[in-house]
Amino acid sequence: MTKKRKNANSKKTVALPNKDTGKSGFITRRRALFALGAAVVAGGSWAAFLNPTPTMAEEVVVYKDPSCECCGRWVNHMRRNGFSVVVYNVDDMDPIKRKAGIPDALESCHTAFVGGYSVEGHVPASDIKKMISERTTIKGLAVPGMPSSAPGMDSPDREPYTVMAFSSDGATRKYASYFQ
Repeated sequence: MTKKRKNANSKKTVALPNKDTGKSGFITRRRALFALGAAVVAGGSWAAFLNPTPTMAEEVVVYKDPSCECCGRWVNHMRRNGFSVVVYNVDDMDPIKRKAGIPDALESCHTAFVGGYSVEGHVPASDIKKMISERTTIKGLAVPGMPSSAPGMDSPDREPYTVMAFSSDGATRKYASYFQ
């Protein structure tokens, strides 16, 4: 709070320095940071303070064969990387793969849908996050077959594999590669 007094010579009102701030009416950086810190403690986190709209985990809907263990491990990989995952066990995957627009040459064991994209097989979560953040015009990503070093396969081998991007017209291109 700024105190005012009259200058005896000019009869003008002048601001006196505030004892707490050392400046007339201004808050110091220290006080601002203290207030910000108190708000964070009260509210939970910096992210909540800076972005008041809560961000929810992107939901992944996975269709897989009920007996496939590697698909379950890939689901766990996705959850560990911040995704919310819903799993449907189905006996016939062909209609799901057709709906997803998966080219025959890119088929694998499970099919997922996330953020408006299709995901086929053991695609790393980091590539899915990148695809979603880039908002590209591709239809989705796929890891053809079941490479032993892909997420969910959990082999100590470093078998090279490629993540392929595919479009609605069936065109494909290399999106990322690992251990090559």
